[in-house]
Amino acid sequence: MSLASAPGKVILFGEHAVVYGRPAIAVPVDQVRATAVVERGSEGQGIQICAPDLGVSHRLGDVLTPDQPAYPLQVTVQNMLRWLGRAAGQDLAVTVSSTVPIASGMGSGAAVATAVIRALAEFFDTPIDLPELSALVFETEIVHHGTPSGIDNSVITYNQPVYFVRGSPVEVLRVRRPILLAIADTGVPSPTRLAVANVRSAWEADRQRYEGWFDRIGAIAAMARRAMETGQVSTLGGLMNQNQELLRLIGVSSPELETLISAALRAGAIGAKLCGAGRGGNMIALVNDESASWVASRLEEAGAVRVMVTRLDQTPRRSAAPTE
Repeated sequence: MSLASAPGKVILFGEHAVVYGRPAIAVPVDQVRATAVVERGSEGQGIQICAPDLGVSHRLGDVLTPDQPAYPLQVTVQNMLRWLGRAAGQDLAVTVSSTVPIASGMGSGAAVATAVIRALAEFFDTPIDLPELSALVFETEIVHHGTPSGIDNSVITYNQPVYFVRGSPVEVLRVRRPILLAIADTGVPSPTRLAVANVRSAWEADRQRYEGWFDRIGAIAAMARRAMETGQVSTLGGLMNQNQELLRLIGVSSPELETLISAALRAGAIGAKLCGAGRGGNMIALVNDESASWVASRLEEAGAVRVMVTRLDQTPRRSAAPTE
C-alpha cells in the first residue's frame, strides 16, 4: 500500500490576470488536504477508483463524460500509468479523500491529482521530480478548467509559496516575515472554468480596457513580491485592497464575497480580497496575532460557512524551485 497527500492553496495576488501572462502569487494551505491510497486489488478486478467524498466508485475504462466528477480522476490515473510505462490492466484500488473545498478557489482538483500521482509513483517505486509531477497535474487541470494558467499545479506540487508567470520557470518565493491569513468560504460554489470563460468573453469584447486592468493587477503582484521578500507585511494589506478593486472591475466579485470582505475590514483586517476565480468561493483577509480570532468570528457572523486561519512562515532564500 502507498499513501500520499497534497495541500490546498490560495492565490494572494494576480488571479485572472495570470491567465494573460501577468505574474501571480500563490501559497499552499496545509489545513486542508487531499489524500490518495493505492493498494493491490483482487485478481481480475482491474483498477478501481473510489472517492467517497464525491460519491464516486467505478473501474478505470468505464465510459465517462467530462461532466461526471469521476472523469478527471480517470484521466489522472491513465496519464500517470502512461508516464510509468504501465498498462491499464493492473489490479489496483485507488481511494481518494479530500478536505479541500470544491469549486471554492482552493485548488481541490490539483490537490487530488497531485496526491493520486504521488501515491501511484510510490506504489510502483518510481521517483518523479517536481517539474514532471507539475506537468502531469496540469493535464488534469485542463480537464477541470479548460484554459488553466498553471499556478494551481505549481504551488500545490512544490508545496511552497510561488511567484508564477505563465510560460516561465516556477519561482519559489522567499517570505521574510510570517504572514497570517483568515480564509472564509461564502458557501457559493464557483467553478473556475465558468468564471475564466466569462472573463475571456469580456476581454475579447474590450481588450484594451481589460489589458489595462490586467497590467495593473500584475504590477500589484510584483509589488507584493517585494513586500513579502523584504518583510513589509503591512504593505500587503493595501495591495490586497487595490487588487480587489480591480477584480470588481473585471466582474468576478459577488455580493457574498463583498459582504465577507467588508466584515473583515470592519473587524480590523489589514486588507481583504477574493481568492481564486471569484463569483463565490473563498475570500482572504490579512490579519495579525491580535486580530485573527476577532476577524474570524466576525466573518462567521457575516455568513461564512467555514473560516480558517493559516500562517505562512518564513521560507529560506531560494531563487528557483527545486527539482528533487
